[in-house]
Amino acid sequence: MKRSLTALALIVAATAAGAYWYIDSKQPQRAGELSLSSLQAPVTVDYDERGVPHIQAQNEADLYRALGYVHAQDRLFQMEILRRLARGELAQVLGSTLVDTDRLFRTLGIREHADRYAAQMDMTTPASQALQAYLDGINQYQANHPAPIEFDVLGIDKCPFTAADTLSVAGYMAYSFAAAFRTEPVLTHIRDQLGADYLKAFDLDWHPQGVVGQNLAAGDWQDLNAIAELSHAALLNAGLPQFEGSNAWAVSGSRTASGKPLLAGDPHIRFAVPSVWYEANLSYPGFSLYGHHQALNPVASLGHNPAFAWSLTMLQNDDLDLIAEKTNPANANQVWYRGQWVELQSRVEQISVKNAAPVSLTIRRSPHGPLINGALGETAGSTPIAMWWAFLETENPLLDGFYQLNRAASLEQARAAVEHIEAPGLNIVWANASGDIGWWAAAKLPRRPAGVNPSFILDGASGEAEKDGYFPFSANPQEENPARGYILSANYQPVSPTGMAIPGYYNLADRGQRLDDRLSDNRVKWDLHNSQALQLDPGTDYPQRLLAPLAADLRSATAGAEEQALVEQLLSWDGQHSLDATAATLFNQLVYQLTFAAMADELGDAFFSNLLQTRVLDSALPRLAADADSPWWDKRGSDAVESRADTVKNAWQASLAHLRSTLGDDATQWTWGSAHTLTHSHPLGQRKPLDKLFNVGPFAAPGGHETPNNLSHRVGPAPWSVAYGPSTRRLIDLADASTALGINPVGQSGVLFDKHYQDQAERYMRGEYVPMHLDAKAIKANSRSQLLLLPSPN
Repeated sequence: MKRSLTALALIVAATAAGAYWYIDSKQPQRAGELSLSSLQAPVTVDYDERGVPHIQAQNEADLYRALGYVHAQDRLFQMEILRRLARGELAQVLGSTLVDTDRLFRTLGIREHADRYAAQMDMTTPASQALQAYLDGINQYQANHPAPIEFDVLGIDKCPFTAADTLSVAGYMAYSFAAAFRTEPVLTHIRDQLGADYLKAFDLDWHPQGVVGQNLAAGDWQDLNAIAELSHAALLNAGLPQFEGSNAWAVSGSRTASGKPLLAGDPHIRFAVPSVWYEANLSYPGFSLYGHHQALNPVASLGHNPAFAWSLTMLQNDDLDLIAEKTNPANANQVWYRGQWVELQSRVEQISVKNAAPVSLTIRRSPHGPLINGALGETAGSTPIAMWWAFLETENPLLDGFYQLNRAASLEQARAAVEHIEAPGLNIVWANASGDIGWWAAAKLPRRPAGVNPSFILDGASGEAEKDGYFPFSANPQEENPARGYILSANYQPVSPTGMAIPGYYNLADRGQRLDDRLSDNRVKWDLHNSQALQLDPGTDYPQRLLAPLAADLRSATAGAEEQALVEQLLSWDGQHSLDATAATLFNQLVYQLTFAAMADELGDAFFSNLLQTRVLDSALPRLAADADSPWWDKRGSDAVESRADTVKNAWQASLAHLRSTLGDDATQWTWGSAHTLTHSHPLGQRKPLDKLFNVGPFAAPGGHETPNNLSHRVGPAPWSVAYGPSTRRLIDLADASTALGINPVGQSGVLFDKHYQDQAERYMRGEYVPMHLDAKAIKANSRSQLLLLPSPN
């Protein structure tokens, strides 16, 4: 017995020691000395209390090589999984269930475009040289250190990262902006299958003749809906960041307490582990920048230094068109284009599949762009649907644009840098310590034929899908030093200096109007403190705008004093989505039930599900509520003709029934914090029981859909999981940029068991901010360890 127990103890100890060694071998090294080949001089990396690296180099190439190395230490798996998603290579490590996702991204042409673009890049430009040094740093780390735990779990073989990988990830990020896939099929279906009266709620021009000249068959509609569903699922289920919206504003010195401009920004991105941004403070003689970097990108997408600062939001212009092609009856490989039959181009790619045979994919392309039917494999219908996408069709020197923006201290320099950013559409909000503030919509806006509404699927045979070049950058929405003393960007529809229309899938104006109301108050002098309160505002005026036309119907729908009290509470609610609010829970459940009762019967399950993922629904609901005569109120399949009052009553009763069954009979316990939660999901956390190990959360979440603190969920029944929100909150007063504040939603590191894996998650949920150390004195005072990178003796 004694010998057996001793043996067992030795086995347990050996197992524990082995596990400890294994986990420890995967952790980042943040202290001591390491050799790095191709360095010209030593580089010091001070890590602060949050694990943010402060890199001091003697030259630019060393700086970016060191950045690549330390970025890979913390985020190598994020880099790997993002490039695999973007390039359609997930099935190789995750198996046959990811073939559909790979097929979609191969069909989009991101991989092929990135490979072609990389082959043509001028590698002598400063931006390209920065990229090469950065990728070399990543590859040196990967080659000389144990692979991350996720590589071992999935059996991923190490493969060097290339410029084409960086460009592919940029394509994925741009694609995550594109709302057309989710929106155009359902809007075209409503127009062509339901008719003009149903389309009125969406406030879109009605063309009785239809933009699609040919009739789409039932199989084609199924294709379009399936592609929309696949597009949404590929983004939602990847456990990776995708861009959704954002707030940003700049206040001039005349409106601040310090007398210098103040910049605020919180880009709204899908939450994930690790979070999208990697913070790094970079410096070499003549250059200093505290930047927020995306995976595989050496230049910062957000940044600040003592001289200037900028943030970004989504422009949300429509830069992707779906186009129905007319096929030659005598030759299915030809489509009608500009007065003649034109041959389709095609290429064949092989999708490698883990533990299965490769899948062959034929990707076809018309003169308008890739045919997305191929994303459905052999089940594709009869009408080829092409995709015109500005990201694929413009020169788009994104890397050069942001490289220049990282160094742009004047209005002229910033404006010139932004002009290089052609797709995806972004709003760049910028300020400098000299007193200037500016905003430029960065996008190459296409000239579409007059009268064509790109909210619908276009007809490739009629010429209405053609583009007559692009508008000049001077026609893009923009402002510099406006007299009102502030600039605001919050994803609402912008105005061009020329007055031209800019088609897009814009967010509600409510969030921007709420922010504008507060920023326009000339009695307020803005500082870091009251700017925090504005970023953290959980309120919205949208509920009363939606509910006001329905007040009488809601009061009539109640049964008993308790329900009457709930209705009055809802109608008098101030829109604050605070954790203890019960009206917030009731309202958001009612929004879903009202949408379901009005629209699900006409659209069917699949199209209704896709509508819930669109921005056009947000703007349609108040118009629908105000129109008592809308045909949406009548329930299809019933003998009676239902009124708005009937449908509201049905939605009210269904809301109460669902909340009682989900949250209990006591309505005082229907608090927003109990029903609205945030869990940061890791790609491996999509599978149980790995979610318990890799995911972070859940946390009770304030804010809501289109509140300034935009912790937003998808429209649906309670409980709600927050899908996206502020990916960082940044505040920079350019009177003293060393006082800048920010926060990471989870942690700086993506390495499981690292102390910085989730060390900011609770502080983020509490609305706290932390210093972004900028100057040498602050870096030294807050350094927790120092890593010295030395030139390799070889």
